[in-house]
Amino acid sequence: MIAACDSFIMKRRCIAAVCNHLMPRSLCLALFTVFFCGLSYAATTNDARPLVRVGYYEFPPYSYTDSQGLPKGAILQLSKRLLEHAGYRGEFRSYPSARLYNALQDGSVQVWPGAPGKAELRQHTLEARTQLGEIVLNLYFRRGTLMPSLPEDLKGRGVIMISGYTYWQPINQMLDDPRLGVQQHRTGTHTAALEMLQRRRGDFLLDYHTPVEQARKRLGMPELPFVQLQRIALKLIVSSHTPGAEALRDALDRAYEELQAAGEDMRLP
Repeated sequence: MIAACDSFIMKRRCIAAVCNHLMPRSLCLALFTVFFCGLSYAATTNDARPLVRVGYYEFPPYSYTDSQGLPKGAILQLSKRLLEHAGYRGEFRSYPSARLYNALQDGSVQVWPGAPGKAELRQHTLEARTQLGEIVLNLYFRRGTLMPSLPEDLKGRGVIMISGYTYWQPINQMLDDPRLGVQQHRTGTHTAALEMLQRRRGDFLLDYHTPVEQARKRLGMPELPFVQLQRIALKLIVSSHTPGAEALRDALDRAYEELQAAGEDMRLP
């Protein structure tokens, strides 16, 4: 009976007919489950577009995992749009920063929407030409405090930082300079970091502008004074260990140019 049914609806009706006449209810439910799971699997595996594994780390609002365990954020949405336009499908996964860099180095992650110029990635990655956006690294301090002169005013002072974040060589040299003796305090969230600064559990906060602004508004805090340290470009970084790495990078650059020429707003907030 089932073999003679051609359409999806007819197959479902045929299964129902067999269930009603020949099978107990529990076996019937099992048959429906296998049938619909098979359809779902077929829909997934029939996608002929090449799969690209995209890695990211938790950096809201640009890239993060929501309460349902799903990847979210402006740069992930833009990356997905570019991959689809270029003829690829993306699989997104969150990593701690060190594991993400290792995965780019061995090719198990093929694309990272992040910051170019990382010394440990230089020999293992290709950078897209297109700049997706920009992030700004600031050194925040409490209102009513004098503007610091850097690096001298960091001597013996406490600097609050977000756990898992890495910085560029000039910043790391300043933080690790034994002559300055900077006390480094780590915390897990931007909100907690702001609260630590307000409670005088550190003298300065080293953090990025956009997530600090979001956290500050959630807490209802007034704006904080800061010294701008770096402006950092955001690009798509392709592992050079990916088969066809140059073709993938070039396809993503073309996708950006084509979508922008078509009038889409490609700017990150």
